[in-house]
Amino acid sequence: MATYKKRGFKPKTKEEENQLDVQDSTTAEVFTTLDESASKTEAWVSTNQNYILGLIGVVAVAVLGYLAYNQFVQKPKEASAANEMYYPQQYFDQALNSTTAKDSLYTLALNGAEGKYGFLDIIDEYPGTKAANLSNYSAGMAYLSMQKYQEAIDHLEDFNSDDDILGALGKGGIGDAFMQLGQPDDALGYYEAAIAHSNNNYTTPRFLYKAGVTALELNENSKALKFFQRIRDEFSSSDQANNIDTFIGMANSNNQ
Repeated sequence: MATYKKRGFKPKTKEEENQLDVQDSTTAEVFTTLDESASKTEAWVSTNQNYILGLIGVVAVAVLGYLAYNQFVQKPKEASAANEMYYPQQYFDQALNSTTAKDSLYTLALNGAEGKYGFLDIIDEYPGTKAANLSNYSAGMAYLSMQKYQEAIDHLEDFNSDDDILGALGKGGIGDAFMQLGQPDDALGYYEAAIAHSNNNYTTPRFLYKAGVTALELNENSKALKFFQRIRDEFSSSDQANNIDTFIGMANSNNQ
């Protein structure tokens, strides 16, 4: 049985005295080992203190540099870029709502005028900003409307957004451009990416329909059927659901 050393405890037998000696010896060894480890650690720190201090300094400078850059460079840059977007966005919105002179309005939105920046200027002058990212989207959609499909693809591929609507529209716009270039395989891939990006009542049925029609063109009838059936089952109130049974029938008949 183990013997514990209590205050005022005196061993009654030789065996208990030996156990106390062993405990004292073990405790002494533990503290000696701890002392040695501490000494070694202190010695290592002393030997490498310049390296440690240098490393801490580098980390501190990096953190302070990031904070300073964000506060004094990036934030003013973001604000300036956002202000510059007001002018081209006006022309872009006018083009969307106009029935005439669309191309000229899109050109003003892209290139600017009267000393004001267009979307292309913002992309070049303010890289890495939210305004430049949105400008890539607007520029891509403008080029798509102007039937400059490769330019549309280039800009929309540089656009990135987690937004349910804009993110899906950007990917779907690339699909539209590839369709116009006669590359339905590529188009279908981007339509599927647009569908996967988010599930909503606006973009999802739109690109399910385009994906289904494209799949029919590629004779991928089973895939087309799934797209059309999803419109009927999940988005029955959408515009794309009109006459969807006809498309389901086409996919079924081609699939036999």
